[in-house]
Amino acid sequence: MIRVRQGVVVDILSEESETAELLVKVDEKKEKAVNYNNLTGPVKIGDRVVLNTTAVHKKLGTGGYHFVMANLNNEAVESLNAGHIMKLRYTPCQVKVLSVEEDESPYSQIMKQVTSLEGMPVVAATLHSMLPPIAAALHKLGNGKWRVAYIMTDGAALPISLSKLVKVLKEKNMIHSTITCGHAFGGDFEAVNIYSALLAAKAAAGADVAVVAMGPGIVGTGSKYGYTGLEQGQVINAVYTLKGHAVAVPRISFADQRERHRGLSHHTRTALGDVALAKCTVALPLLTGEQKILVHRQLKESLINKKHDIVEVDALPALEALQEAGIKVTTMGRTVEQDREFFLTAGAAGVVAARILEKNNISSA
Repeated sequence: MIRVRQGVVVDILSEESETAELLVKVDEKKEKAVNYNNLTGPVKIGDRVVLNTTAVHKKLGTGGYHFVMANLNNEAVESLNAGHIMKLRYTPCQVKVLSVEEDESPYSQIMKQVTSLEGMPVVAATLHSMLPPIAAALHKLGNGKWRVAYIMTDGAALPISLSKLVKVLKEKNMIHSTITCGHAFGGDFEAVNIYSALLAAKAAAGADVAVVAMGPGIVGTGSKYGYTGLEQGQVINAVYTLKGHAVAVPRISFADQRERHRGLSHHTRTALGDVALAKCTVALPLLTGEQKILVHRQLKESLINKKHDIVEVDALPALEALQEAGIKVTTMGRTVEQDREFFLTAGAAGVVAARILEKNNISSA
């Protein structure tokens, strides 16, 4: 059940075209809430809003905000978007989009014709926080000449406008286009599933390389298969089917206190060891000492080293690029300095993808 409360907007903390962060008075307290302008319409101070307060009440990290379900001061809100594809289908928030596959789309004909990625590198990540080091490495090593498409899946946040990182990366020209697939929405291009999203990256967005990762947040449990990052294996299979070159980002950390995430996370061991049926390139940074011994032992125990190609590279250029661009990123609340190996691993995937582009002689967009 949804925990519903009514509140009054007392301040607008920030607002962009699609998203507003509000301060609302609810249950006699002032708390933050998010309003999606293209779902529930614009909001102003003094408006009375209906809120989904479930996640905050449960003190959850994933989805941990109040969300505006309706603005009682908006008598009517019209959908101005073209298209006929509904995302968030059969929920009160279902939203209409124009997907690249539709006949009304300007990309309809090319999407009917394209069937192959023709060797295009695709970086398959799990956490949203992996995106900046990947994009930064590609930007730095390619001197900004490669077009990078970010494909956001529906494994976590569904509106891409929630991501401040995407906005920053686009402003820095580290990402050139965004594609939202499944029930995720709000990208420069909309796609029905990961297969058409990958093809859209190449044919519609004109990308040289794509990065696939869910939006902010991840759902996970202590069970082997109970987490949304499992989709990484499915993405690798899709890239193989479409004749692309998949580069996987392992989840590696020595700062996470949970044993199942120490070194090579159990998420990676399952996604790459069990779910991914096709071979991919697994990128690793240059680890040393006990860290290297542990990760390589975990790769061996999960049979990932036999199933996939393991490539170790110097990933420092990725972190240098982030610093030069002034981009700050955290994962699970930890900074680059606090969880260095996590971000180095993501950067390593960007370095490997850059090498593939150079080998393929992709010199310009």
